[in-house]
Amino acid sequence: MRQLDAFKQYFGRVNLSYAKSKNLTPYDVLIIASMIEREAIIEKDRPLIAAVIYNRLRDGMNLQIDATIRYAENNSTQPLSNSDLQLNSPYNTYTNSGLPPTPIGNPGLASIKAAAKPANVNYLYYVAKTNGCGHFFTASYQEFLAAQDKYNAAREAAGGKSPAGCQ
Repeated sequence: MRQLDAFKQYFGRVNLSYAKSKNLTPYDVLIIASMIEREAIIEKDRPLIAAVIYNRLRDGMNLQIDATIRYAENNSTQPLSNSDLQLNSPYNTYTNSGLPPTPIGNPGLASIKAAAKPANVNYLYYVAKTNGCGHFFTASYQEFLAAQDKYNAAREAAGGKSPAGCQ
């Protein structure tokens, strides 16, 4: 009960006016925050990931958030395959447009704040950096593909595991 009370207290202090101006509900913000919480590697990435989500929603693009597939499959460690990205689930943001039906985890306050007010950037894509420390962000699909290729090569060189994380 104390955890719920604390959540209500913290969530009640978050300024939702920007999200409301984009026709997002408080529950939508919570869903977005849960994806940010699962995707962010470092603190400064949170508002940038939020911006990608907002920009993709605005442009009618599928969100393509790996964490939603991981949630649906209860897979937090194994690399995702192409067949995973075709999973028949309402949480598959590769095949379904818009937000997933519910949050995919319990977001912290930093993710909630980022979800309520994303960075003001035009990014549409991001991929983990090859050093495992944060994400590379871009508005260019070609730049994204190049960064994705670099990440996949680094993962392959690491025996199929994610490259080393931030130290």
